[in-house]
Amino acid sequence: MNRYTMRFTALPEHIDIYDHVNNAVWVRWMEEVATAHWNEIAPAEHREAYAWLVTRHEIDYRGNIREGEQCEATTEIGKAPSGARFERRTTFRNLEGKLLVSAVTSWAMIDRATGRLMRVPREVAAQFLADAG
Repeated sequence: MNRYTMRFTALPEHIDIYDHVNNAVWVRWMEEVATAHWNEIAPAEHREAYAWLVTRHEIDYRGNIREGEQCEATTEIGKAPSGARFERRTTFRNLEGKLLVSAVTSWAMIDRATGRLMRVPREVAAQFLADAG
């Protein structure tokens, strides 16, 4: 499953001095939707053996939401990994469909036992690319 969507609600602790969601919160939500995607598709043995870390974010902020408003985050993977790294795209849209934030994040796989970067195994990549076109 190369695409995963979840909804977020802007809570008081997410709001900055400009009365909208703080940029750091958008980054945290990117991690939350990516982690939820991993937890949804990865079997227990993969979740126990491997972990992910961010190596790069590229983010475009095009809009925002205020306290109490909601948005939908969609994360997707369009191509196979390169060595230890996967590129993941994430978009946030308000409930009317307006693009708020778009990002491309590079994630690297870690072997939990050694704490070292590792090449993404084919069987792990296949879980993300099963319905990619």
